[in-house]
Amino acid sequence: MKSIFSKLRTRWSPGGDGADEPLWIDPEARDRAEDEEALRILRGVRRVEITSRRLVQEVFAGEYHSAFKGQGIEFSGVREYVPGDDVRLIDRNVSARMQHPYIKIFHEERELSVVFLVDQSGSTRFGSGGKTRAEVMAELVAVLAFSAVSNGDKVGGLLFTETPEKWVAPRKGRRHVLRLVREVLFRKPEGRGTSLAAALEMAVRVLKRRSLLFILSDFHDTGYETALSIAARRHEVVPMVLVDPLERRLPDVGLIELEDLESGRRRLVDTSDPEVRRAHEIARRRFEQEELPRRLRGSGESPMFLPLDGDYIEPLHRSFRARMRRRARTG
Repeated sequence: MKSIFSKLRTRWSPGGDGADEPLWIDPEARDRAEDEEALRILRGVRRVEITSRRLVQEVFAGEYHSAFKGQGIEFSGVREYVPGDDVRLIDRNVSARMQHPYIKIFHEERELSVVFLVDQSGSTRFGSGGKTRAEVMAELVAVLAFSAVSNGDKVGGLLFTETPEKWVAPRKGRRHVLRLVREVLFRKPEGRGTSLAAALEMAVRVLKRRSLLFILSDFHDTGYETALSIAARRHEVVPMVLVDPLERRLPDVGLIELEDLESGRRRLVDTSDPEVRRAHEIARRRFEQEELPRRLRGSGESPMFLPLDGDYIEPLHRSFRARMRRRARTG
């Protein structure tokens, strides 16, 4: 009978005190762990795909297309006027310079590039209910991305913390959507902080054509207003704010220690004190109703608040319908 130790590989390395220390590695155990991790990732992605595709088919049929159409027609240049051309297309400035009539040329922009800016800071790994922010973000990305590819659009993503960490270039197709969902669900970020400005600045640099930007974050950040305004001038920006119920209301559970998952700072809070709970609610209400709308003013959009503990589909519906009404008014 072979000894169990025949399955082990030994590597010896000098210890700090000069003694040799063994490092045992079981290749079979390592392979099993890798297989289990791969299965966990596949199950997670498959679960999100099933949920999101059902929502796309049953709930969002037609709404995405109506709310987020392509960019219409885009100016591509001028050419000399020939008899039969539409005189309404004559470019008066160019014609005056060239002393000959020239008309504007347009081409139809049939597809849209949809890019998700996904916050992967420390706070996204928290969720007081059954799901973390990262899990709900993955579901939202899947729902919107499957809606986009079913409409013939490209989808991509930028995952960020205090720096941009992962860029997924826009492409079409189901497999590309699943890759994006996998990155959102299971990628391990290097940083813990948040810089919306850095993410927006990179998006503006890499996206050469007008795109639709969904920003998924808790928006606990400052100093991004200028970058947001610049991005909104070049692209259509949709801010999506993911809210945990504990952020709006503290439970009465006595003395608790709270940790900031981005900075690591901790503090004791006496939740049995009604004044403490009231101050917490007032501060959050001020953030949602005053501070955040003021910071997002440059995007031309109101924040879309999506709860982690409830139905995030209805807020999406309301946003889509409001966008369709605006499109109908503007033609």
